Amino acid sequence: MTQPDETFLKEFDAGITRRILKYLRPYRKLAALGLVATLLFSVAAPLYGLIQRYAIDHALGPNVLTAGSDLATRQALFQILLKAALLFLGLRLFDFLLRYLATYVISLLGQKVLYDIRSDIFTKLQRLPLAFFDANPVGRLITRVTSDVDAINQFITAGLVSLITSTFLIIAYVVIMLSVSWPLAIISFLVLPILFYASAFFRTKIRYAFRDTRIQQAIVNTKLNENITGMLTVQLFGRENHNAQDFDRSNRRLLGATINSVSWFSLFQPTVSVLGAVASALVLWFAGRSILIKAGVGNPDAFLAASGVTLGTLVAFNSFVGQLFQPIQDLADVMNNLQAAMASAERIFGVLDEPVTIQDKPGAKTLEHFEGRVDLNKVWFSYDPAVTSDTPDDDPRWTLRGIDLHIRPGESVALVGATGAGKTSITSLVSRFYDVQRGSVDVDGVDVKDLAQYDLRRHIGVVLQDVFLFAGTMETNLTLGNPDIPHERVIQSCKYVGVHEFIMELPEGYNTEVRERGATLSTGQKQLLAFARALIQNPDILLVLDEATASVDTETEMRIQDALAKVMQGRTSVIIAHRLSTIEHCDRIVVMRRGQVVEEGSHRELLSQNGYYARLHRLQYAQGDAAD
Repeated sequence: MTQPDETFLKEFDAGITRRILKYLRPYRKLAALGLVATLLFSVAAPLYGLIQRYAIDHALGPNVLTAGSDLATRQALFQILLKAALLFLGLRLFDFLLRYLATYVISLLGQKVLYDIRSDIFTKLQRLPLAFFDANPVGRLITRVTSDVDAINQFITAGLVSLITSTFLIIAYVVIMLSVSWPLAIISFLVLPILFYASAFFRTKIRYAFRDTRIQQAIVNTKLNENITGMLTVQLFGRENHNAQDFDRSNRRLLGATINSVSWFSLFQPTVSVLGAVASALVLWFAGRSILIKAGVGNPDAFLAASGVTLGTLVAFNSFVGQLFQPIQDLADVMNNLQAAMASAERIFGVLDEPVTIQDKPGAKTLEHFEGRVDLNKVWFSYDPAVTSDTPDDDPRWTLRGIDLHIRPGESVALVGATGAGKTSITSLVSRFYDVQRGSVDVDGVDVKDLAQYDLRRHIGVVLQDVFLFAGTMETNLTLGNPDIPHERVIQSCKYVGVHEFIMELPEGYNTEVRERGATLSTGQKQLLAFARALIQNPDILLVLDEATASVDTETEMRIQDALAKVMQGRTSVIIAHRLSTIEHCDRIVVMRRGQVVEEGSHRELLSQNGYYARLHRLQYAQGDAAD
């Protein structure tokens, strides 16, 4: 995936543009309506100058006014002015309706495309394996769904439309100006090469300035996110002033980058205005001289005589020149918009193109009569995607090394060992959050790769040490929004783990709103809720407890142990724990070290062997006695 500080330097990429435009296909009629409305009001724009020219030349010009002052002539002139005024007003009304229709339709189109892209990204994120999220920070992925999608919306609703209309307007003005007076048109176009050069120059400067601004903005956002997330650590170690100074340095760099981009953009606008003024001055000078020569003032000039300039033509051309420069300026702005959209689209399609490495095979099996047998057959596994089955055995990147573990139906097995020994990796492989590089993981004799993921995981209840609570009520957190789970089962499970009384003491009981990540709940309370949630899902055979009692007090732990004794009956259970006292009752204890099984047996058998487990047991109890 593209990193947040990478920059897409190409202004236009045909492949990416085609992929963006594919999102318009379901809304072809809407897009066509918006485009037609846009082109129609673009056609209307040059007509205002022609109406002014007609009114001046036929009703207000000096030749007309001196031709006669009789009543019939005056009435005819008033009729011409009235028609011109009504036509001007009608054109404005027509323009208003078309602009309203185009703006509404294109905005609606942009929002529909926005909706589809967001849906596609969210759906893809739901299907990606956990390895993808291990490598990509949450903030970066949220940016894909928010800021990057908005940039594409800007491209569709503003950039793409402006690109089409501005191009069409430039062509329309050039054609009309050449048809009205080609000599004046050529004079007006003299400054266009300078304008195009200036636009290219400023566009490059602005693009790199915006690039630097985006980089500095990403750095500021990262520091802000880290500081807020780690506020407890910041205040605990008195890092407020240090962090404020560090943030101030990043903030100042963002300020400097922003001022730089504003400076270039502020310089670009007056440059276009000055060049437009130069073109208007040239038109005024040459057109004025032509009018004066026709009036008998000054020497005849063949070039000026060929221009056929009237007072109305002069007024119209002055309007044309001002209006011609606006779409040229808009095109320069569109290029910046287009470049941002290309960068955002590249990042979005990077997510959408991410391969789904863990997916169901065609005709994936379901677990009809699930017993609960789990077999890890000579499993080698690494979290590093670069590691393959051909990677040497002595490579330090291996997390599990030749694990051969067989768990019988209904058996309770505890995995113990130092941090990093590979205990959690085993439970992740059984749930098929990752795939092994060598060997196989079987459930009831079937490789988990041949099973439907949803069917496999619905039989597995997992309680993690780091409990995640969603925004919503207590009950929706416990049922995970499943309306098929009866309220009675929720209450029964909560009573099992001793959390029912605590919930009933809350202001609205099971309907009490949970704050973000359960901010108002203690660690022990969240852990108990996680136990209740796992029991409510009623896993058929497999209960995975990953350091689930590591963060609760002794009294809470005793309550959990009593509840688990009931729940584990008849279920295959895998328990990961650092507190060895919590797993003494398990049928079998598997001791792991550096990705390998070094011992296994019951609690008493392992103590009698006086090996690695016995050493861990003595060390833990010695630490407990010292703490007492």
